[in-house]
Amino acid sequence: MATTSADIAALRTLALVGPATSGKTSLVEALLHKSGAIGAPGSVERGSTVSDYDPLERKAQRSLNASLLNLRYRGVHAHLIDTPGAPDFLGQSLPALEAVETAAVVISATAGIEPMAVRMMQWAAQRERDRLIIVNKIDAQGVNLEALVQQIQEVFGRECLPVNLPAERGAKVVDCFFNMAQQGPGTDFSSVEQAHRALVEQVVEVDAAFVERYLNDGDVDPSELHAPLEQALREGHLIPICFVSARTGAGVPELLDVIARLLPNPSEGNPPAFLKGEGDEAQPLLALPDPSLHVLAHVFKITQDPYVGKVGVLRVHQGTLSAGSQLYVGDARRPFKVGHLFALQGKEFTEIARAFPGDICAISKVDELHFDAVLHDAPEDDHIHLKPLDFPVPVHGLAIEPKRRGDEQRLHDILHKLVSEDPCLRLDHVAVTNESVVYGLGELHLRTLLERLTDVHKCEVITRPPRIAYRETITAPAEGHHRHKKQTGGAGQFGEVFLRVEPLARGAGFEFVDHVKGGAIPYNFMPAVEKGVRLALEAGVVAGYPVVDLRVIVYDGKHHTVDSKEIAFITAGRKALVAAVQAARPSLLEPIVHVEITAPEQSIGDITGDLASRRGQVSGTDSAASGLAVLAQAPLSELASYQSRLNALTGGQGRFTLEFSHYEAVPPALQSQLASQYRVKEES
Repeated sequence: MATTSADIAALRTLALVGPATSGKTSLVEALLHKSGAIGAPGSVERGSTVSDYDPLERKAQRSLNASLLNLRYRGVHAHLIDTPGAPDFLGQSLPALEAVETAAVVISATAGIEPMAVRMMQWAAQRERDRLIIVNKIDAQGVNLEALVQQIQEVFGRECLPVNLPAERGAKVVDCFFNMAQQGPGTDFSSVEQAHRALVEQVVEVDAAFVERYLNDGDVDPSELHAPLEQALREGHLIPICFVSARTGAGVPELLDVIARLLPNPSEGNPPAFLKGEGDEAQPLLALPDPSLHVLAHVFKITQDPYVGKVGVLRVHQGTLSAGSQLYVGDARRPFKVGHLFALQGKEFTEIARAFPGDICAISKVDELHFDAVLHDAPEDDHIHLKPLDFPVPVHGLAIEPKRRGDEQRLHDILHKLVSEDPCLRLDHVAVTNESVVYGLGELHLRTLLERLTDVHKCEVITRPPRIAYRETITAPAEGHHRHKKQTGGAGQFGEVFLRVEPLARGAGFEFVDHVKGGAIPYNFMPAVEKGVRLALEAGVVAGYPVVDLRVIVYDGKHHTVDSKEIAFITAGRKALVAAVQAARPSLLEPIVHVEITAPEQSIGDITGDLASRRGQVSGTDSAASGLAVLAQAPLSELASYQSRLNALTGGQGRFTLEFSHYEAVPPALQSQLASQYRVKEES
């Protein structure tokens, strides 16, 4: 970690992002090994990497969490974040962009440009991160690197330029920017001179003085281009392309040189998007990488370590964070004491004394820490937050309950811990169906959650698809009556209720009206009548779902001076309501949701046809960053496991979000089916 403020200039922070097939973790191992941070590179297949230390990651042979690594190379201290590549784990990879100056998008030379690479480039651009493209697996058989560079420039722009080139069929990599005097072997495509000229011309364009020098002199010494080069990176005017093979180590030293000599330090990158204030009144707040100012730090990752406890991983943006200092979490008025500061190297915690702007470190055992928290040391610095990330909405639900009775609270506590670690997990209790439902970004996301529950926390659970929250209503006025009379030898039970029901507008809810005259039902028994009515509404009449959007008017009844009791009027009210609803042409309602599906343009016809087969109604299309967006409404019941169908229609490139819209009557055939199922259940 940095020890003096002067070392801030020697800090580099980058997140390795991109598809799961690109070899990010193996590349991190190669970088750590070549820089001397580890003795030998680990293997994903053997489960020996520094980055993928979680037992579930080793079992799955893929990254499931963002992990923090450090290396030192030629006087530079680099913080690396290795992120998962599966779209289901965007809750781990997207927050890493908030902690770094540079997003390094890793692309496999064998797989080419995959959707995840496109999405991460777009998100990095939206957050104004410097971008670096790393082409891995350059030594694989049959790869066409020249064609891949052309494709990169077509998809991401002509500002994507190689800073080095592969040679000897990917066995070596030749620098094209720093060491023109030491060109080495011929390259597999293009030439060092051509690539160098393209880079210099791209960089000098941001500075008129350098443009004039370049036109007059024909070249500019790269050592003089540091400031315009950093400006070009900040503005996205230059996106460097590097070539490596994590397997053989080809290009790894050159990539380390790029990290040390080309990537920005904390004072050269774009500042974080801090805001001060709430809502529309929030104003940008500039955080300066100055160790003498008050502290501003951002928690971008939360973990629950079995030995260390709750751990908040944070990036220091301003000021000096020291062990023993006092910090505030967001708008909290009570500070907490920083007991220990840690540097992270995979699962290893190393205690440090302080952290400067640009440093990434961790604080443990502070219950107040939470994802996206802003830490500061000035009580007046309230209402400071980062511009929210645009996370995909978790729509894949799974109803979950403990296998053993009595484990409900334990399961609830574990799920809350897991949800606190991942902003793309959501836990809801659905009162209508009395289910706890956990929502994630996909089947892999939820399957990993279940494995963590059973393998790590030893909590056995039962899961099933969530029940659809149907509703019942009425479509016509009707009346109901019930006399409850029970004689058991002593004091009996007696209560009689006359009521009528009237339909209300959709979404109006429930109204209870007392129109009883002359004390036919004494006022002290009217709450019991209402309780009986509400019990019937909650239990349902047609198919066992809550009855909504109706007015219940109690207009007459009878009582007995001795035998009338609350229980008698509860029963009479409940059964009178059931009789009235059955006579009021009851209808079953289903939830309708807004659907937004993003997919390649060539898949849109298949998607709209599939939606029509699911009783969906397409309202239009809109442009989207990675194709087109289809806007539609559809019954929620028709979209169970829809991602699997969408994957089949789009080759895995489609995503969708759901948002509740309204309730609508189900088709008669479906109502008959649900009512029949309910009767069978009641009879059994």
